[in-house]
Amino acid sequence: MNIIIADDYEKMSRIAADIIAEKVRNQPKCVLGLATGSTPIGTYENLVADCKAGKVDFSDVTTFNLDEYVGLQPENDQSYRYFMNTNLFDHVNIDKARTHVPDGSNPDAAAVCEPYDEAIASAGGIELQLLGLGHNGHIGFNEPADEFPVGTHIVDLTETTIQANSRLFDNADQVPRQAYTMGIGTIMGAREVLVVVSGEDKAETVALAFSGPVRPQVPASVLQLHPNCTIVLDKAAASAL
Repeated sequence: MNIIIADDYEKMSRIAADIIAEKVRNQPKCVLGLATGSTPIGTYENLVADCKAGKVDFSDVTTFNLDEYVGLQPENDQSYRYFMNTNLFDHVNIDKARTHVPDGSNPDAAAVCEPYDEAIASAGGIELQLLGLGHNGHIGFNEPADEFPVGTHIVDLTETTIQANSRLFDNADQVPRQAYTMGIGTIMGAREVLVVVSGEDKAETVALAFSGPVRPQVPASVLQLHPNCTIVLDKAAASAL
């Protein structure tokens, strides 16, 4: 595990974007796993700027997103498909037919989850998976549990996650209670993992996840076992290490 500590959020975002851009330059047809949430926004802003400046070309890239809320249509402004379009896909030269997000509008988990893993496998697997870190240690929407889930699955969101995500909705009652998410096995199957974490409010979680024991009660702790994982933190997020 390689830990990089940046001075602030802007530098953290630049470092993460550079890692992704270098991957795309070296492997123009690579498969990227992408994340949503507030932390990766700066990374995407840098990638958009790089693309517009001709420094990176997404035309042959394929993407798979970590997760999606159950019950939201893709055009809903709180869906993760909308988030990805707004923050990245609409602004770079990517073929949207090659971008994949779990179908939150389909309530049939069996029809969504297994085919999603099959699509990842058919694409050759994920070359680089971008992750954020939840306050309770979740990655994707893999919440603290008694075991690590393997494949893409439906999950009941914890109250902690609902409250954390309610800042993006008018109120907590509007936050969906379930999501489809890649499992820990799917995430760990990526050949490279890149985690971005910002803010002092995540510092204790960072310490638990990356310097504590590996256990499913802190899902991100499993990344200690990944053979090629880079953690990019700002100083505030690294303050408890």
